[in-house]
Amino acid sequence: MNGRNASIIASDGGKFSGYLSLPKTAKAPGVVIIQEIFGVNDHIREVVDEYAGDGYIALAPDMFWRIEPNVQLGYTPDDVQKARAYRPKFNIDLGVRDIEATMKTLRSMPECDGRVAVIGYCFGGLMAYLTAARTDVAAASCYYGGGIDTFIGEAKAVKCPIQFHFGATDAAIPPEVWDKVRGAFESRKDAEVYVYDGAQHGFNCTRRASFHPEASQLARSRTLDLLHRTIGPAA
Repeated sequence: MNGRNASIIASDGGKFSGYLSLPKTAKAPGVVIIQEIFGVNDHIREVVDEYAGDGYIALAPDMFWRIEPNVQLGYTPDDVQKARAYRPKFNIDLGVRDIEATMKTLRSMPECDGRVAVIGYCFGGLMAYLTAARTDVAAASCYYGGGIDTFIGEAKAVKCPIQFHFGATDAAIPPEVWDKVRGAFESRKDAEVYVYDGAQHGFNCTRRASFHPEASQLARSRTLDLLHRTIGPAA
């Protein structure tokens, strides 16, 4: 893998950064990795590198650049408090446009074959869902996205295959949220809602106390299957 910082041009002319990792192949599909509220930190960079290792051009944009560039927090109580303060200041509509600009950046790269999917975690899970509803992304995988139920009316606008991954013991996302998502997509054969027994919020993050290895591995295998079916590369 070849990890480095990348520059992205926003639709309104601003410039922001992202962490980019390239696979060994000459041509590959792209994936946008959308951060938690903790920024493009060590965990998110690890995720980007993992997907590059799986054969994707992976790029994680700095979603909070309009508030404070280059946020990189850990998971201590103080970090959690700082991270939560960014969310009310965040403009969701501009955020989706910034993800769309990130997709455009990937597609413009000579290494990219033009196919792009999105994967998001926590806050990023919500943004991945909204990206599926508002852009031409090829597929979306949404991990424990808080607030999806608030925007459930946009489900009908989702045209691409989509996955949702929830922890069964997630105190922040109760069962009624999963049920609402299931109901909104019940007629869609290309929409999958998974709930992982014993998993809490943030179960995919190796840096958090809530990390659940079995749930993380299973969710990742399902995400890779989604990618293989929609954008490649061949498994």
